[in-house]
Amino acid sequence: MTPTGPAFAAPTLNLTGTAPTGSRLGLTRLQTPASVDVISAQTMSERGQQNINDAVTQNAVGITANPSLGNGGLAFSARGFTGSSSVMTIYDGTQLYVGQGTATFPYDTWSAERIEVLRGPASVLYGSGAIGGAINVVSKLPTWIPTNQAAISFDTNMTKRIAVDSGGPVSENVAYRITATGNLSDGWVDRGNNSNVSVHAAIQVKQNEDVTWTFLSDYADVQPQRYWGTPLVNGRILDSTRFNNYNFSDGIVHYKDNLNQIRTEWNVTDGVSVRNVLYYMDVHRHWRNAESYVANPVTGLVTRNNGNTEIYQAQQQIGNRMDATFRGHLFGLTNQFVAGFDVNHIKFGRDANFRVGNTGTSTVSLYDPIPGSFFSTQPTILDYRSITNQYSLFAENKLDLTEQLSLIAGIRQDEPTVTRTDFINPANSLVKSFSNTTWRAGAVYTPIKDLAFYAQYATAVDPVTSGLLALDAANANYNLTTGRQIEAGVKQSLLGGRFEWTLAGYEIVKKDLVARDPNNVNIIMQVGQQSSRGVEASVGMLLDYGWRIDANTTFLQAQYDEFRQPSGVNFAGNVPQNVPLNVSNIWATWDFAPNWSANAGIQIVGKTYADAANTLARPTYNVVNAGVQWKPDTNTTVSLRVYNLFDEIYAVSGGTNQWVLGMPRTAQLAVNVKF
Repeated sequence: MTPTGPAFAAPTLNLTGTAPTGSRLGLTRLQTPASVDVISAQTMSERGQQNINDAVTQNAVGITANPSLGNGGLAFSARGFTGSSSVMTIYDGTQLYVGQGTATFPYDTWSAERIEVLRGPASVLYGSGAIGGAINVVSKLPTWIPTNQAAISFDTNMTKRIAVDSGGPVSENVAYRITATGNLSDGWVDRGNNSNVSVHAAIQVKQNEDVTWTFLSDYADVQPQRYWGTPLVNGRILDSTRFNNYNFSDGIVHYKDNLNQIRTEWNVTDGVSVRNVLYYMDVHRHWRNAESYVANPVTGLVTRNNGNTEIYQAQQQIGNRMDATFRGHLFGLTNQFVAGFDVNHIKFGRDANFRVGNTGTSTVSLYDPIPGSFFSTQPTILDYRSITNQYSLFAENKLDLTEQLSLIAGIRQDEPTVTRTDFINPANSLVKSFSNTTWRAGAVYTPIKDLAFYAQYATAVDPVTSGLLALDAANANYNLTTGRQIEAGVKQSLLGGRFEWTLAGYEIVKKDLVARDPNNVNIIMQVGQQSSRGVEASVGMLLDYGWRIDANTTFLQAQYDEFRQPSGVNFAGNVPQNVPLNVSNIWATWDFAPNWSANAGIQIVGKTYADAANTLARPTYNVVNAGVQWKPDTNTTVSLRVYNLFDEIYAVSGGTNQWVLGMPRTAQLAVNVKF
């Protein structure tokens, strides 16, 4: 029986498709000597994954999220390394610099054509901050065939969602695409009301058969659930406090992001092409909350201690990236070469209330908190401003020694300069320049069609703080955190893409490791070295009788090789915090009747330590999501989904006093109509 229906519209892993995130040379995943996952819009839609976190962690190999309101919700762990300074989130191949450890864009998956995940060092492609990997959200482009669809959904958290997507030609040489989503919800904790709006617009102009211009604009206004976590009682979460919210009643979390791009593609000759991207980003963020909670099980009270925080952030980034690709021969051998540059000018500023003293302490009941209103003993004042100027030069080359063996190498030189003006402590003002070179070299051997063996050596760098934009004088003299990786693996696509599998093994060593001084959280220390070794595997199968199976797993050994403390204690041998050692995803889809399909997936995340001392661990969790889809006609899809089917109580992030919990069991009804 030949598989039919919406679940089988594309190969499962798509190893023969191109993945620009892994290389600027337009290589397929089989041709790339690295591990790259591609998550299509179709997959995200089928599985009901409406935000970036769910799409990445439930599909990509070995990736977990550590979201909090403080990091903007976009913080991931990959291959033993964690946080936005080690696992980079990029948009359409552009690095959006991280301000004070916070990244808030992109958020919604509706405007994404696909998400590509490069596991392992990505600095040679995207600069500092990607020793663990890079997550590239690729937006939808204008279409030259009329395309229109709309979707609405409603769930048991009183989440109302509406989304539209329209595209098509305006004239013979002009096409457009516009997508928009809006969500309004009561949330799943007490006073968890939240809302967000995202708009993505694109116009493409074919100047002639060789030159194409694309103009893109994205806007997002996000007010997430103002929930900072649930306090622990004797190292665990009480069932009776699961839905409590300990924040102020008038807490504020508000992100506004706007990104504009102008892309130019010019096919100069058959063997030469030029690409240019000019971009501008404007970001504004505001927090005003009680963020820190410590429970006292004896008194039944929760102390909100020195966590009455108000912060304003503003960030503007203007940049340009250009590269040229040359296809021809070198010494009689087929050769591809790309070279280019990337320049950025970033302004970042913060106003805050917590750098000049205690902001206030209050207590509420552990079991029945009366939140009260925001107050602070300190005013919110001008904190600091920074200007970062960065330029880089990069090149990549692929040389085919034979029809079966190719060599791929790349190099990048980055030159950032940070100028900080500190208004609270002028001694923290600085001008600091860095210079770093990263490179990678690999080989791919294809003995038969669609079977590839590969090996690669790569280097990377991470910033010494929560991003270059936040650098201060106390940490300016530290070296950039450097790393290197050795990776080898095999990939194969069989039966026209109906069966595909990958296997990879790697070792990463990161030197000049940085950590916060436990006696002063504003001071960063370079404390030693961290390493990880792991094996990753994935398989995708399109079977008879309407079945599709996708599965992946990772087994990781990660540790601090050296982690010196001022007290003399060395955490060497400990597992890094927020790093699970085992992660797996399994999805099954079954077209069980004409126009009907069902799917179910389980995400398995191993024990995760909440601190570097390994004194407290967040338990292993297994989250099951399931759904049924019905197509009453070719243009209409009705979906019923249940997220967290077995109502698992689990923590996705947090330290030794409080944990951020995952969403409880939630049922959703959705309708998608194409017209």
